[in-house]
Amino acid sequence: MQIPFNELLELATQVFQSAGCRPEEAHHVSERLVEANLVGHDSHCVLRIPSYVQWLADGKVLANQNAEVITSSDAITVVDGKFGLGQTIGEQAVQIGINKASRHGVAVVALRNSGHLGRIGDWAEQAAAAGIISLHFVNTSGAGMLVAPFGGIDRRLSANPLAIGVPREDDAPIILDMSACTIAEGKIRVALNHGLPVAEGCLIDADGKPTTNAKEFYADPPGAIFPVAGHKGSGLSLMIELLAGALTGSSCSDPANASRVANGMLSIFIDCSFFGDSSDFFPEVRQYIEFVKTSRTTLPDGEILMPGEIEARTRVQRMSDGITLDDVTWAQIYATARHLDVQHDYEKPAIQEDPGNDCITMPGCRIL
Repeated sequence: MQIPFNELLELATQVFQSAGCRPEEAHHVSERLVEANLVGHDSHCVLRIPSYVQWLADGKVLANQNAEVITSSDAITVVDGKFGLGQTIGEQAVQIGINKASRHGVAVVALRNSGHLGRIGDWAEQAAAAGIISLHFVNTSGAGMLVAPFGGIDRRLSANPLAIGVPREDDAPIILDMSACTIAEGKIRVALNHGLPVAEGCLIDADGKPTTNAKEFYADPPGAIFPVAGHKGSGLSLMIELLAGALTGSSCSDPANASRVANGMLSIFIDCSFFGDSSDFFPEVRQYIEFVKTSRTTLPDGEILMPGEIEARTRVQRMSDGITLDDVTWAQIYATARHLDVQHDYEKPAIQEDPGNDCITMPGCRIL
């Protein structure tokens, strides 16, 4: 199924309005999800619409919430997301950090109890658009335990994404958006929907044996994801848990909190103008990037890419060609829209709307 960006955005907006969101929030959440499709982050996109709608129906995430400031000083703010939709709560928390960093040079925002925050690169991009450097560390309080620690078999860690954004003068910012594990669960879901194997070195089954079969990850008992870079990624993931979970008050990954998906995020904001003349910073960023790109490439037609460049190119291509959805994802979105009596003119899925590998029926599947 292929849908133009604007049409997919309109459909998603109608779905979230019908699920109880005010028009502005419905549009805002949909825009973030469809934007993830647009830049090629197909693990954090409209794939999540059925889950979000189910969570809204179950009261596990709440529509139309505003972030609540718990404590605040010149540089530090603790914010409670009140289990609101993360696309709303995340933007509000980041705006607090931008405003404070602009006044004081640096700010730290500890966000607790947010609904799923989506693509964490969104928040680095928001800050970079305001000329602010930012770092974001994110965990899931219990429902998102997906990753085995280095040397282990059982799930003990969240995917634990981090994002870092550095603005550039008259150019797109540098946005590093990654997780501390080898693959996002959403990408495992995409592989499952397409009937494709997952890349080697990403997953183990319930017995700790390496596997490329996405079904093993969702089996009962479930498999787990490897941390990225072995012991280094495992250590990084642990530190993200402590920063995003313990320090924010959102809690580290804990089976006792597995009844709902809630994110904690520790964000650090830096206004580079407080560190000296920006006419020094931006040229240095530019010249170093240019220098890195002069490296010889391992392939004759190879290219050294900066973080965020692939997303920018994918955006241009998909804005022109439309966004392609696999049959299973489209079937689930179609069924969700029909359940909410959302009227649209899109074609019926080629497969049954309740496919046998539906996430909701599979143990351990949370699409994080």
